[in-house]
Amino acid sequence: MRAGGAVVSPAPETLTVGFVGLGRMGGPMAAHLVAAGHRVLGYDLSAGSLAAAARTGVEPAASAAATAAGADVVITMLPAGRHVLALYRDEGLLAAARPGTLFVDCSTIDVADARAAHEAAAAAGHQALDAPVSGGVTGAEAATLTFMAGGGEAEFARAAPLLSAMGGKAVHCGAPGAGQAAKICNNMILGISMIAVSEAFVLGESLGLSHQALYDVAATSSGQCWALSVNCPVPGPVPGSPAGRDYRPGFAAPLMAKDLGLAAAAARAGGVDAELGLRAAEMYAAFAEGAGAAQDFSGIVRAIRERSAPTAEQNGTSTP
Repeated sequence: MRAGGAVVSPAPETLTVGFVGLGRMGGPMAAHLVAAGHRVLGYDLSAGSLAAAARTGVEPAASAAATAAGADVVITMLPAGRHVLALYRDEGLLAAARPGTLFVDCSTIDVADARAAHEAAAAAGHQALDAPVSGGVTGAEAATLTFMAGGGEAEFARAAPLLSAMGGKAVHCGAPGAGQAAKICNNMILGISMIAVSEAFVLGESLGLSHQALYDVAATSSGQCWALSVNCPVPGPVPGSPAGRDYRPGFAAPLMAKDLGLAAAAARAGGVDAELGLRAAEMYAAFAEGAGAAQDFSGIVRAIRERSAPTAEQNGTSTP
């Protein structure tokens, strides 16, 4: 469209969005939708989370189902598949929505549960997309999340403006459940990588190598990876990493344990020889149940160091 000789882009469509799950991830995501000009009706079981979202312009709803009434799109960000399915089937979310509403689930859940959610939405006359995210709380706050989407091309195109408001990239991975498949595969890589990087730093400590020296070599060599260069598990080399703030979570260890558990279950069900993935799932499960319950997943370096402490002490190495 032209006005006075200049090309004028059409104004983006303003949508009414229902958003259920306004915690550390969902809260910032909903706030970005408000900032993009959309009307957002939100609900969370936590009164504190709901109040915090209201301060960003989200309109509090009386119930989860109330967010869907009149919404063009309903987004959920919940802990597990059972919560998503219960909300869809038993708590009236699907029933409350107008026919043809798009349901976008950004939770990280089992692939089978994601497919069941798609089926439930379709049976109720709606569209659905599974769109889990990568980037953690930092990515949610900065709107730099990566969305991995599973579902139809039309559903992905319909959700694209909202995904772009909440993140930096959205990838259509394939049919229903494909987004969840991509998420658990990606996080299996991440979990294994973090353990490998942590073990390397603890080994370096035992050999008298400084954290900075190892980082400077690995960050520009074949050991370079996200777990090293962005979420470095030791304080110093990457000032913004959780290690520099006593492992206060960006991506909490229990969430990594959950994701690796999903990957391990899928590997066993598919007969995949994922030895490192299965071992990483075991290590994070133990860490999350113990000292890592309230720590970032990079804090697993502490567990590795504690198990290695006698050897390090014998070598006369101090451990930070």
